[in-house]
Amino acid sequence: MELKGAVCIVTGSSAGIGAASAELLASKGARVVINYTKSEAAAKAVAKTCQAKGAEVLLVQADIAADADCQKLARAALDKWGRIDGLINNAGATKFAQHSDLDALQAADFQRIFGVNVVGTYQMTRAVAKAMKAQGRGAVVNISSIAGVMGLGSSIAYAASKGAINTMTLSLARALGPEIRVNTVCPGMVETRWLQEGLGEAGYAAMRNNYVNAAPLRKPSQAEDIAEVAVWLLEGADLVTGEILMVDGGFHLGATPLKAR
Repeated sequence: MELKGAVCIVTGSSAGIGAASAELLASKGARVVINYTKSEAAAKAVAKTCQAKGAEVLLVQADIAADADCQKLARAALDKWGRIDGLINNAGATKFAQHSDLDALQAADFQRIFGVNVVGTYQMTRAVAKAMKAQGRGAVVNISSIAGVMGLGSSIAYAASKGAINTMTLSLARALGPEIRVNTVCPGMVETRWLQEGLGEAGYAAMRNNYVNAAPLRKPSQAEDIAEVAVWLLEGADLVTGEILMVDGGFHLGATPLKAR
């Protein structure tokens, strides 16, 4: 896909991987839809950075757990630019809870986490699929996690939701071809404010140390590392669909499970 002039939506793009993806797309000449749920000021800062790179930007508040908001997000892009070429499904939710503490999660936690991570990813893909099909071409990249492959991460509900995204990627890749490619990126540990706040200072330091010692490449990722792979799957992977690509420094090759705290 030629990114110069392409229209790309990045959900959850006010910070972290989403913000890094939006900024990288902007640097490549794409027109970018920046999405946020609550963090308006942070999203505006990302939009300003993208505009400074010369990109056209559209800022849209939408909660992807709500189908009407997904439709609104897609319609905003179509109303402004008349097409949608790429979608990065980055928005996500979790609850930090020890995997061994089965009382730490309730049904409502699963429903909220799955509502954003799984249902939201599905709804956003559905919202853009008609336009992409009509154009004859489009690409979707889902941001999952090695939690969905290894049963690790911030909670059992989070890991299960990411596993569901991975499976859904295979189904969508079959269903939406040949016009639309669908792939997934599974980051390992990414050094973001979200993880630091969720684990606390001591928990974050312990997790980072364990991760670095276990991963063959001996380092965690930055948001920009994941953005590079996600954007490549839009831009340069014309024969790649239905792939679940782990970007974790090799951590998945033989690490022992890490505790959330």
